[in-house]
Amino acid sequence: MSAVVLEHVTRAYPGGVRALDDVSLTVATGSFVAVMGPSGSGKSTLMHCAAGLDAPTSGRVVVGGAEIGALSENRRTVLRRERVGFVFQAYNLVPALTVEENVTLPLRLAGAATDRMWLETLLERVGLAGLRNRRPAELSGGQQQRAAIARALVTRPAVVFGDEPTGALDLRTAREVLALLRDIVDGFGQTVVMVTHDPGAAAHADRALVMADGRIVGILDKPTAGDLAERLTRLELP
Repeated sequence: MSAVVLEHVTRAYPGGVRALDDVSLTVATGSFVAVMGPSGSGKSTLMHCAAGLDAPTSGRVVVGGAEIGALSENRRTVLRRERVGFVFQAYNLVPALTVEENVTLPLRLAGAATDRMWLETLLERVGLAGLRNRRPAELSGGQQQRAAIARALVTRPAVVFGDEPTGALDLRTAREVLALLRDIVDGFGQTVVMVTHDPGAAAHADRALVMADGRIVGILDKPTAGDLAERLTRLELP
């Protein structure tokens, strides 16, 4: 089953500006997809519509088998909470909570029980099993992002969306986080869709989508950083 499907999705704003212009996309379950493009290309709007954070002007969005447009706002909120994980450039951890409490927060907000075995697996996989009782201020930036990734995974979502997840990290730590994302795709069969401006980050994905003017203008399978940089350079030439 496909994790995410967009069919002829358009997102228009007042004045006739189309942030997305008739975009169709299928993201296979267990795949890692990167979305790239210059500023204003529509890559963030694509993620927001695919994640149910923003409603398209027209078209159809299906996440984890559920058509978002057919749901009430309350059901859409539940879908995002249960079936969609988010990892942002800002870690968005609660300062007063420990690592374990931050990771399990989505379950507590949903009134769901914590699967202790799954929690232990996650903490071990992200390298925080020995740091579970520390608070965010006691962690490095990379450790905080690892906690945010574990939090995104704790509900076993259909898809994890990453919005520039390595943008605030130094080069070495960014590589470690990208390797972790690659690992959860390969090891857990998790689906990841990542918006990034960095060709090196996108090269960790199975497929990279290149956007311009609200459309997907290129798709690269097993992309290299060099291929992506060259493709983006061509977009920016007059």
